[in-house]
Amino acid sequence: MKYFSILILLSLFLLSACSENKKERSFKEKSSVEVQKTDIKENPMQEKINQYVKVKLVTDMSKLNENEKQVLVHLIKAVKYMDPAFWEQTYGNKNELMNHIKDSLTKVYAEINYGPWDRLNDNKPFVKGIGPKPAGANYYPHDMTKEEFEKSNLPDKTSQYTLLRRDKDGKLYTIPFHNAYKKYMMLAADELTKAAEFAQDPMFKKYLLMRAKALLNDNYRPSDMHWMDMKNNHLDIVIGPIENYEDQLYNYKTAYEGVVLVKDMDWSKKLAKFVKFLPELQKNLPVAPEYKKEKPGTRSDLNAYDALYYSGEANTGGKTIAINLPNDEVVQLKKGTRRLQLKNVMKAKFDKILVPIADIIIDPSQRKHIKFDAFFANTMFHEVAHGLGIKNTINGKGSARKALKEHYSAIEEGKADILGLYMVDQLHKKGELDGDMKDYMTTFMASIFRSIRFGAADAHGVANMIRFNYFKEKGAFTRNNDGTYKVNYDKMYNAMKSLSALILKLQGDGDYEAVSQLVDEKGIVSEQLKKDLQKLNDADIPVDIIFEQGIKTLGLQE
Repeated sequence: MKYFSILILLSLFLLSACSENKKERSFKEKSSVEVQKTDIKENPMQEKINQYVKVKLVTDMSKLNENEKQVLVHLIKAVKYMDPAFWEQTYGNKNELMNHIKDSLTKVYAEINYGPWDRLNDNKPFVKGIGPKPAGANYYPHDMTKEEFEKSNLPDKTSQYTLLRRDKDGKLYTIPFHNAYKKYMMLAADELTKAAEFAQDPMFKKYLLMRAKALLNDNYRPSDMHWMDMKNNHLDIVIGPIENYEDQLYNYKTAYEGVVLVKDMDWSKKLAKFVKFLPELQKNLPVAPEYKKEKPGTRSDLNAYDALYYSGEANTGGKTIAINLPNDEVVQLKKGTRRLQLKNVMKAKFDKILVPIADIIIDPSQRKHIKFDAFFANTMFHEVAHGLGIKNTINGKGSARKALKEHYSAIEEGKADILGLYMVDQLHKKGELDGDMKDYMTTFMASIFRSIRFGAADAHGVANMIRFNYFKEKGAFTRNNDGTYKVNYDKMYNAMKSLSALILKLQGDGDYEAVSQLVDEKGIVSEQLKKDLQKLNDADIPVDIIFEQGIKTLGLQE
């Protein structure tokens, strides 16, 4: 008997979908920030704004009781404070920038990007008088060199939770996040405490209080450990300094973000069965034994959610459709991770972006294989795959994260992508997944084009460029004369295995030089690919989404 059918899950999704989905606009309809296409040539900034299509974040509120609704109000208020903290981390003084900008549409685009650099165009500046974005964002002095950083005698300089600044004599010193952003963290912690007063699940109540405390002292491990022990909470929240993408100098520093979530309890129960396969999948990875000696935690969770609010780093550039946390390797090895599938956002991206892309770029004979169930599975197992492989190098270089520095995020995302497809193949062969493997592979190929459009400033974009060029080299696809692409399934399978082995070895060896070479050689967009991607722009297919969200959007009272 099959444990799971993606098609059954899809039908459950459609039955549980809120009224938003019935009203979803086609990708050519306009959001409130868009204007008539005839105006775009006169206003290039509007064209940039039109790269994003607006999506309303809602859920079936009838499934929430009054206490849960009050919890949601305070959770949303709490995550809003991640916005100003992230603005300071990525740029600096938001008010000064907005006062500097005179054009109203440029201000709108700065709000979308949390600064004057275009996240969908390799972080190029779009505000007059603003230079290139510093690789270290605003975590380090902009004039600091890597040599100066390496020579400095500051024990916590590589901490995820410190800023580096100069004293009056020009010497470097560190500031803990909880001190640098104290005014925002105190307000956010207060809202989490208020939310805890209404929370009925005792484990969730305790988590909110622990997380509030963590915002004030930067000690997130205890709350991460407790978060992994929660099983029955209907509501959830991701909040704090979490991902390292913003620090492209060293990949050390984390960025503040927040996501408010409501769990689909029935759907999550069906997904949970896959966790038990992790040890077997780890054992069967196509790499030498020393690169798979770590044991993935089997207490990991695999759940489905509706996302109701995004803030901070989570709300920039290409919006996440799935989450794998905590990032703390100690927590991962002891308790695993929680994989959160954001089904309402995922469905919106599939309908509004992926399907239109496939209708232009995929060979007509293979478009029938573009399926939401395959997109869901590929995305889901991408997050599961973060827990596979190796976290610590095999040669004493420490964690793969620190050994690979600024390249770690791109390589880790690339690993998760390719191992996710590997897991789909393995589970399909075991009879645990339904459908045709051609569905998963073709949808995977179309998704590469979707993510490449995020650009070289995005870790996911770089990962997809590397995979595209690697697949091309291995003959995993063919470009037709009409500019469409056809998947060569057998060769894609072989490329999937060899790329999985390559990335796992690079991480296990902590080989910074080899990874740098891989990024330089394959993390690029060829002129031909640029032309093919331009066809998507010419067809007005959005690159990503922005949100209509908040307390009022949910019909709640503050």
